[in-house]
Amino acid sequence: MHRLLVIGSLNADLVMRAARLPRPGETVGGATFAVVPGGKGANQAVAAARAGAPVTMIGRIGDDVFGHLVLAELVRAGVNVDHVRALTAAPTGTAQIVTDDAGQNAIVVAPGANAALTPADVDTASAAWRDAGLVVLQLEIPPPTVVAAARQARARGIPLLLNAAPAAPISASLHALIDWLVVNETEAELLAGRPIRSWTEAMDVAAALRRHDGQRIVVTLGASGAILSGKEDALHLPAPRVDVVDTTAAGDAFVGVLAAALLAGVPAADALRRAVIAGSLACTKNGAIPSLPTAREIDELCARS
Repeated sequence: MHRLLVIGSLNADLVMRAARLPRPGETVGGATFAVVPGGKGANQAVAAARAGAPVTMIGRIGDDVFGHLVLAELVRAGVNVDHVRALTAAPTGTAQIVTDDAGQNAIVVAPGANAALTPADVDTASAAWRDAGLVVLQLEIPPPTVVAAARQARARGIPLLLNAAPAAPISASLHALIDWLVVNETEAELLAGRPIRSWTEAMDVAAALRRHDGQRIVVTLGASGAILSGKEDALHLPAPRVDVVDTTAAGDAFVGVLAAALLAGVPAADALRRAVIAGSLACTKNGAIPSLPTAREIDELCARS
């Protein structure tokens, strides 16, 4: 059986919730606090596993309480963690997340052990690559490691999905290796050098970002859903209306569920629909990994939408 191979970050999210986000130099009191497992790589791995995919992860944590917390959450979700190594020389990555009553957030990330994941670590994890049917990457690990993983995927003939987040430029050589590029509006605007003010403009930007016939570009649009642009695909799927509590990890839910559906051979349009539903469901709960929906929850909302 093919597995989803997620190569990326593992963090402990230090989450504070306040009535509103502070302005520069301002202190806002009355907040609540929680420590929650997270990191884009870990979030996407768990999202895919909860959606029913067999998942293996490659990553680095610190040999500390935060690392043990994140690792336990991955194991609980059924993710294979044989290639997640605990380091004594670096702490687990952390993210300070502040959310407000409107569900918006501000995030600052300290990479910690994620910065120690090297190209050699990826290249030598042969057992992880052996059964991979789709590789998922993000940009919270060092750029040379992302490139090495992309090249390894191409050399092995394994499709690659890159979530180009957090927003950062990507090289032309890396772009050419991508089969599925998933970005939000901010990330798409950075890569394309032009603004997005509607889903039709997002479609134009996505088309401009395509580098080869086999490449598909997905732009997530928050409450407006998502668009898909490929040689034979051009569609917009709106999001269902939900009561937004916290938007943290909505994008990771989208990516993980999209990857799980693609691995299972679900047609692109149906895979995108499941991903949009998953992203919407993630907004209805607090936190990162705690908000990621199960396959049953996705199925139920799909049936009602």
